Amino acid sequence: MFKKISALIRQLAGKPLPAIPGVPVLSKRRRFAVAILLMFHILGALSSLDALMSSRTSQGSIAWIISLNTFPYVSVPVYWIFGRPKFQGYIISRRETDSDLWLKHQLKMSTVDRFQLHNSRIRGNMQAVESLAKMPFLTGNHIEYLVDGQQKFDSIFAGIREAEDYVLAQYYIIRNDEIGQQFQQALIDKAQQGVPVYLLYDEIGSYRLGRHYLRQLEQAGVKVRPFHSTKGPGNRFQLNFRNHRKLVITDGKHAWLGGANIGDEYLGQSLRYGNWRDTHLKISGPAVMSVQLSFVEDWHWASEVIPELNWEPVVSEKGDLPILILPSGPADRHETASLMMQHVINSAAERFWISSPYFVPDEGVLSALKLAALRGVDVRILIPERTDNYLVYLAAYAFVAPLIELGIEIHRYQDGVLHAKSFLIDHHLSSVGTVNLDNRSFRLNFEITALIGGEEPNQQLEQIFQDDFDGSRIMTIEEIESKSLFFRALSRAAYLMAPVL
Repeated sequence: MFKKISALIRQLAGKPLPAIPGVPVLSKRRRFAVAILLMFHILGALSSLDALMSSRTSQGSIAWIISLNTFPYVSVPVYWIFGRPKFQGYIISRRETDSDLWLKHQLKMSTVDRFQLHNSRIRGNMQAVESLAKMPFLTGNHIEYLVDGQQKFDSIFAGIREAEDYVLAQYYIIRNDEIGQQFQQALIDKAQQGVPVYLLYDEIGSYRLGRHYLRQLEQAGVKVRPFHSTKGPGNRFQLNFRNHRKLVITDGKHAWLGGANIGDEYLGQSLRYGNWRDTHLKISGPAVMSVQLSFVEDWHWASEVIPELNWEPVVSEKGDLPILILPSGPADRHETASLMMQHVINSAAERFWISSPYFVPDEGVLSALKLAALRGVDVRILIPERTDNYLVYLAAYAFVAPLIELGIEIHRYQDGVLHAKSFLIDHHLSSVGTVNLDNRSFRLNFEITALIGGEEPNQQLEQIFQDDFDGSRIMTIEEIESKSLFFRALSRAAYLMAPVL
């Protein structure tokens, strides 16, 4: 056997071969084909080692190892496009420019020290989240919940019109439709007034945007950059990392962030989706500095330039709320979004209510939800009945039964699409951001979350939840058990795919 294998290898290497019984003499074309197949198997084995050492979960690691060695011809290119767990280019860029960013911006942000929250129940419970964010809760802020697309766009457009020093905008999806053109014109008008305007977009999420739209912005003086998730030789074919943040900042004084992108569907004007329920947030106060720092880091990655901005915090005249801004993404040392979610669930003593358009949590979050229910916490999960991702819809049926049995309420929103990403902790903490309860948000997307302290914003968000619950139905065990075996098998398969994709 060894002689036969050795003979085949010698043929592939083009070396002369003595006649050996049982070993066919391959033509040049066949030698080339066998060499290609052998190369894929070798790459599959090497990729398996990479998956073993770096995959996001043991479940995902096993799935990749099996597929890479069984079907390497398909799995190897798929793995190197979709399977890598860390955004190495961004990590290297961050490491190389840390000193510059810290000297030019973090030191300027030392002026926020006087707004740090001290000796508070909120800060005591959220110390781990502060460590993940590398920023503290900052006081002196005011917020406004924006509960539909019209409110969001009216507020943002008014903010852009009133900007005097600069406008920073960052979106996952920008569409060249009616509201997209209004957004474009608002940026153009401001740039033509001599105000610096920066626009960062994710080229995968905004792949339909079109060069003409961007050229019009650039000709008006708007500085436009794609996020460049494929930037750098090591990321050339890496399509799995996305910048999912949606935010606007004006003058370092006001910031908007939340679930809504730029598109007519967020106004409920889509024939496919109908009504669209989203939640956005306007922040005024020192916490805007934290949002701005997140934008600067992304802008530097995309452009290798650090814009000159205002880093002097401005206290809101309307409120004194403590707010923590938590950026997260695949360049972080730890799985920031997943750890944050587990911690806030574990900190809940009375209630944990959460809204998420995609609900495929990892084992850590599932365990935290179960433990919360076991200790008597009122846990309610609001997800859509209709979704733009059928795999996510299927996956939810694979694991919700044990949650329902523990008393957790799963509400399915009926009036169109629910896209809000928000949660409540007890009666003192609330949150709005871009993080979904799924593997992509936890490990593959760049996201941003605002944690807001105080009873009043908690009560306001509670009323928003109550209105959504009124338009929802509660899932039951009977509903799940009535599904066919085929459907349940599909749902389980969809759930098993979550760590891989």
